Amino acid sequence: MPTPARRPGRRNQVLSREQILAAAIELLDGGGEAALTVRALSERLSTGAGAIAYHVGKRDDLLDAATETVVTAALAAAPAPAASTPAEEIRVAALALFDAITAHAWLATRLTLQIVRNPVGPVTVGIFERIGRQVQVLGVPQERWFDAASTLVHYILGAVSQNARIQGDTSGVDSDVDREEYFGAASAGWQQLASENFPFMHAIAGQMRDHDDREQFLTGIAVILDGLTRLH
Repeated sequence: MPTPARRPGRRNQVLSREQILAAAIELLDGGGEAALTVRALSERLSTGAGAIAYHVGKRDDLLDAATETVVTAALAAAPAPAASTPAEEIRVAALALFDAITAHAWLATRLTLQIVRNPVGPVTVGIFERIGRQVQVLGVPQERWFDAASTLVHYILGAVSQNARIQGDTSGVDSDVDREEYFGAASAGWQQLASENFPFMHAIAGQMRDHDDREQFLTGIAVILDGLTRLH
């Protein structure tokens, strides 16, 4: 009796969870959340939806797992320097998240959702533990630990989200606008304001046009850390 022919285009080897998530992240990086569908992922991996569901779950599970994968890898790849100070360790962790979201535009929205929706999940716990341990070493009074750590985490998420392409309801916002063109036009607009009414805006127009996002981000971290050291 002849052996039935294999269905064309179907993967022969067994897929792993890691392979599925790597392909999901590639789809997200290429086209955002809209590009990640079970069908698109199945086609890319030459497999069936059942294999994806078995290893990861539904689409929301894929998004959560992809977020966890990227965030965990970013923090693991940015260990604290030897004999570093708590402030330096916080800066290292914060920049790891900043750079991860810069590299993965879809991550800002998903990371914020993870923090809000899943307070006991590995992403929320991992970030708060990494930041919170250093808050403790800084000498912040224990009764202020949550407030201090939350301030840092909320600033990090807010600052990086502002620089990322946020997905969702962005009606009226051109997500493809060129950064230099945007800041150049805004700076020119500020300089056209009446200087007697808006002296501060005139003073910072050039700074806004020429600023470096990472340096601005670190300035915010420094301001918060300086405030935390005064909570003794």
